[in-house]
This record gives sequence, structure tokens and C-alpha cells, in this order.
Amino acid sequence: MNATVFFQWIGTLPPIAQALAVVIAFAVVVVVILLLVDIAPRKGALYTGIRLAMCLLIPLAVMWFFNSYYWAMGVAVAVGALFFFLDYRSRDGVGYLIQLVAFMAPAILLLLAGLILPSIQTVYASFWNSTGSDFVGFSNYLWIFTQSDGVTSVVNTIVWVLLVPTLSTLIGLAYAVFIDKTRGEKIYKLLVFMPMAISFVGASIIWRFVYAYRGPDFEQIGLLNQILVWFGGEPQQFLLNGPWNNLALIVVLIWVQTGFAMVVLSASIKGVPAELLEAAELDGANAWERFWSVTIPSIRPALIVVLTTISIASLKVFDIVRTMTGGNYGTSVLANEMYTQFSKFEAGRSAALSVILFILVLPIVIYNARQIKKQREIR
Repeated sequence: MNATVFFQWIGTLPPIAQALAVVIAFAVVVVVILLLVDIAPRKGALYTGIRLAMCLLIPLAVMWFFNSYYWAMGVAVAVGALFFFLDYRSRDGVGYLIQLVAFMAPAILLLLAGLILPSIQTVYASFWNSTGSDFVGFSNYLWIFTQSDGVTSVVNTIVWVLLVPTLSTLIGLAYAVFIDKTRGEKIYKLLVFMPMAISFVGASIIWRFVYAYRGPDFEQIGLLNQILVWFGGEPQQFLLNGPWNNLALIVVLIWVQTGFAMVVLSASIKGVPAELLEAAELDGANAWERFWSVTIPSIRPALIVVLTTISIASLKVFDIVRTMTGGNYGTSVLANEMYTQFSKFEAGRSAALSVILFILVLPIVIYNARQIKKQREIR
């Protein structure tokens, strides 16, 4: 029974049994890893026997699973060398290092299989045509910056990144400052934070009803258009008329992310030392000067975290655009265009769009990491 037969057998099981089999297999692997981690720094006849058993059982299991003597011999050599290394190193008192590496190995393998290798494959695919049969170089990237759909998605994404983090942070900061230590503070914070508990798709559906349009001769069901009618105006198609339809979509993400900004910044404001504010007040600083010269510098790390987090969320926004407009009427963004091109079987263009999205996210992540490192050095 080799690996192919095993996986075919798994495929014949009911879905629940498949999930159970995967969980059991994962548990077995974890048990083996924990056993290796536990016996690595130890000595004695018992652990010597366990080592010998593992040196025999692991190659036999590999030979049974892969139906290959070569794999079994290779694994036997590797396992023997591993135990020899563990025994040799444990005599020097570095068993903790061995345990650390053994514990990190599953996470490293998962990152390699789930993040690093797919990233390399995506970059590779971005230089080939839709079928992957012809090398096209930078043609997919040139298409993005020369065709209207690609240019629109890039420009719209930049607009999202400029407006959403700025406005969400400003509104959240203002809300956190004005309701700090007021009566009913918890209730006010809860009301602003509630949109964070809603998925992007759910928020998009809610706002589709807010923007809903019906002809002037019909009764309006959209909140905004009904308000316009009450004041004597004409109903507007908010999601169709560009470029304002992009702003209508941006409002949804601002509505969701403001609660996150408010909670983080409010907690940071409460951590500002009262002695600094009192000293500034004794020096004659008014409320605005205390806020700008004392509070803002004190909460700068929190501001950076909020801005970078919301910026990344803005760069990869997809659900809102896809649910409300489908990327039509000039509202497409990079993530949506990537999905659209892939659904058109243009894998090369889709991969190129994802690479551009990765390049745009990378500076924000690096900046955030550097700021966190600086804060650690200060502490």
C-alpha cells in the first residue's frame, strides 16, 4: 500500500471520515515530533531503546507508505544521523536549542508549504502566458499598466490606501479623545466597535440597502435616497456614478475600521502618564497643545500600528468591491481584478496582479517591523 493508494482510499471515505483521518494522521505526526523533542537531551537505557526503535520503525513506516526501499534507506540514514547529532550535542548541554529547533520545524514546514513556495510559484507564473506554455517576460505587467482595467485597479487601490487609513485613524482618534473618561464611555465605544464584528460581506449588504436606488417615480428603499427625496432632491445612483461610487465603497471600510482604530488608540491614550499632562498644564499649555505635544508623541507606536494595519487591509480589499459592484463602473481594485482575470483563465495576468499587490504591501510591513524594533530598543 503506497501513498497514492492511501490517498485514493481517503478520497473514498465520507467527508466526516476524511476529516477524522486527517486529524488522526496529524496527531500521529505531532506525537512523533513530541517524542523526538522529549528524548533529545536525555540519557539512559530506556531512551537508548526508544532511539533504536525509532530508527527501525520510522524507515519501515516510510517503506510501507511510499513502497520504496530507496526512500526507506534514505530516511534510515537521516534518522540515524539525527539521533547521533542529538546525543552528541546533548552532552554539551544544548538540549534546549535542539528542542527549540524541533518545535519550530512544523511551523517552518507549514510556512514553506503554505506561503513561501506558493509565493515563488506565483512570481514564476507571472512571466508566463495564461496556459503556462509560453514565456512572455514582462508582458503581463505591461498589460496591467497599459490597459484601462489594470490602470483603474491600480489607481483605485492607491486611493483606498490614501483615504481609508487616514480617515479611519483620524475619526477613531477624535472619538477616543472626546469620549475618554465620559459618562457612558463603554456604551459609546461598543456602538462604534460593533461594525468590526460584522464580516465585510455583511457590511457590504447593509450599505447596499443604504445606497439602494429606485426611479424618481417610485418610493425609495435606500436610506440616503429617501433623505434626498425628503429634502426635495432627486435620487442618485451612488454605486454607478463615478468617481463618487469609489468614495461610496470607501465609506464602508472606514465604517468598519474606525472601531478598531478607536479601541487601540483609546487604550494607548489611557496609558499616557498623567504626570506629563499635569506638567504641561503647569507650564501653561492649553488643551490642544497638551494633546499635540504630549499625547500624540506618547501614542505614536499605537498610531503606527493602526495606520499600517488598516493600510494593509485597504490594499487587499476584495469583499466590499465584489459584493457591492462586482468591480464594475470603474470601481475595481487589485484584489478584485486579480480574481476577475483568474476567472477568465488568465493565470499569468492574475499572478502579475498578485505580485504587484505583494510589492505594495511589503514596504508597509517592513516599516512596521522596523518601528517595532525601535520601540524594543528604547525599552
